[in-house]
Amino acid sequence: MPGRVEGKVAFITGAARGQGRSHAVRLAEEGADIIAVDVCKQLDGVPFPMSTPEDLDETVSQVQKLGRRIIAVQADVRDHDALKAVVDDGVAELGRLDIVVANAGLGSEGAPLDAMDEKTWRDMIDINLTGVWLSAKVSVPHIVAGGRGGSVVLTSSVGGLKGYPNIGHYIAAKHGVVGLMRTLAAELGPQGIRVNSLHPSQVNTPMVMHEGTYRMFRPDLENPTVDDFAAVSQSMHVLPTPWVEPLDISNAVLFLASDEARFITGVRLPIDAGALLK
Repeated sequence: MPGRVEGKVAFITGAARGQGRSHAVRLAEEGADIIAVDVCKQLDGVPFPMSTPEDLDETVSQVQKLGRRIIAVQADVRDHDALKAVVDDGVAELGRLDIVVANAGLGSEGAPLDAMDEKTWRDMIDINLTGVWLSAKVSVPHIVAGGRGGSVVLTSSVGGLKGYPNIGHYIAAKHGVVGLMRTLAAELGPQGIRVNSLHPSQVNTPMVMHEGTYRMFRPDLENPTVDDFAAVSQSMHVLPTPWVEPLDISNAVLFLASDEARFITGVRLPIDAGALLK
């Protein structure tokens, strides 16, 4: 039985691990070939180990085991020329582009906005907002040229729909992604290209599951553990879970990329265990 995105090609940013790898594998399971990028190095101000070239290699391996083609390149979403080269070369080799998943993003040390240093602010906006725009900018022309329509999925956050203290740079960037989504949906709709945003709560990935997060959620404890974090995180949700899994987000990506969502565009889709109800 054909897969839900059989024969299509997806461009995915931040694909070396976490949500990005999960998206690549899930789309490949349903028949898509993949163009993948990830920075694969440690960036200043990021309080957890970032992805490595070996992580990206593992994504390649998992996709290839499913019998799908994948082109994976190390690139920074802030680098327009590098991103454009990856997508142009990928489309030349794989023959088309149908799906874009602008997933790459980071978390960094937080502070009240009136005390936040300018570099922390700029780095966050450059990657989590400008990087999303550049990912769309270099890829959308290929979907337009194909003349078959397509789907663009932008990763925002519950923080793109709600404010939280001490991470104003992250909140501003993720709210900005909603503005990008709505504008792209209006601009590209007449050409059959749908654009939507995803809004996860805490996701069980390396970006969340580290000591810096535990301390942010439990500043009252000297050495908080994952269990201490889980208790507070679960209290933020209506459903009885402290976090969601990457596959939960990937299933939403697959739905929005498939023909099942052929008339869904301009939508903000939470995968948040009810966090926005609180």
